[in-house]
Amino acid sequence: MSAQDQFRELLEAYALGALDATERAALEAHLAAGCPDCTKALEVARYLVSQLAFLAPPAEPSEMLRARVLRTVRAEAREARPTETARSATSIPYWLWLGVAALLVLSVYSTWEARKLQQEVAEVNQRAAAELKQREQLQQELTVAKREARILTDPASKKIAIMPSDKQMPMIEAMWHPELGIYVTAQKVPIPKGNRVLQLWLIPKAPGAKPMPSHTFWPDASGKITEMVADPPEVMEQTKALAITEEPAGGSLQPTSTPMWVGGIS
Repeated sequence: MSAQDQFRELLEAYALGALDATERAALEAHLAAGCPDCTKALEVARYLVSQLAFLAPPAEPSEMLRARVLRTVRAEAREARPTETARSATSIPYWLWLGVAALLVLSVYSTWEARKLQQEVAEVNQRAAAELKQREQLQQELTVAKREARILTDPASKKIAIMPSDKQMPMIEAMWHPELGIYVTAQKVPIPKGNRVLQLWLIPKAPGAKPMPSHTFWPDASGKITEMVADPPEVMEQTKALAITEEPAGGSLQPTSTPMWVGGIS
């Protein structure tokens, strides 16, 4: 048996949430590797699980029991005296009440089982959706981390020291890769006061050209900055400097304050 066939045998149990931790981890790793057959088979399995709730049999009495009840009622009617026709419902035989009660219990039990199965299917679908969302988030974070690592290690990247206008402020460093973008890092940067953010600007080489707005960002509680600019508004060859200003939340189209950091691109 191939590894793919082995995993396909686990798909139905996975869709029901019945795998143990080891099997579930192995199957999820296989799915994350991009197996198209198993991915399609999992979709079919989840659909089948979602339809289980509608397969519960209707709580109808058997034909044999229905015929028996009708025969007994007819016989009782023929043997009853005229005066007995006015009797209340308490004159119905005791065993007949037991039959009706049994049918009622069967109907209630079937309805309860159907609702329980529907709830279990809904819970399985919710868990699957949450796991898929978490996997997609991890994949996005991994993609960003790979991009940042390549920018930091690729010889084609240019290191830019963005120096503060206030000597008490820390320096901000940028690594600019001509294809992958700009990665901005810093430590112990003061958090802007009020409803304000830091904004990166690209200063063009062309005479009289206006600064080009880029990302806005915010240091974390420790003052750390790690900002990835994957889509700079200008190419490196046409940019003479990077600048950072403090702007209102949401950023500005043009600087509204004097740059707090400036770094030339040699």
